Amino acid sequence: MKTLIVIALLAATVAAPAGYTPKYRVTVWAEKRTDFSKFRTYSVMRSHPSSVPEIDKQIVAAIERELHAVGLTRAASGQGDAVATYASMTRTDVNVKAKPLAKDYRPEYAVGTLVVSLLDPGDLRPLLKLRADKPLDAAGLDVTIGTMVAEMFAQYPTRRRK
Repeated sequence: MKTLIVIALLAATVAAPAGYTPKYRVTVWAEKRTDFSKFRTYSVMRSHPSSVPEIDKQIVAAIERELHAVGLTRAASGQGDAVATYASMTRTDVNVKAKPLAKDYRPEYAVGTLVVSLLDPGDLRPLLKLRADKPLDAAGLDVTIGTMVAEMFAQYPTRRRK
């Protein structure tokens, strides 16, 4: 009987997350008076980097790759036309609608949040905020970061007009 209960709990653990598909998405806020097509260069401000150096490197590389793809190059010296910065965090989401897997235990999902901002170089006023919330897969974190940043920059204001 105990074996049957253990097998049932294991099956529920595997099956419950597969049936739950939360809707994570990319959100964009852009200052309406800003002409993003005039931006040619950017500089970087480190404000809230990831506490894990390898993840920080992956995020910065992905952001720089996407900034280059929209036509911006990193300023060789001094301020660019915009200041790029990011903040990241992880959290655990719980599916409170799912049947408990055990007493007081429901399926949990690791979720990463990444916010990339372009700021005015003069007063650091936000000009653009791109935010993505995505489930994390520890095995393919580098792919998750690259995909997340690419999805964010697909919403870059000059790309949306095309």
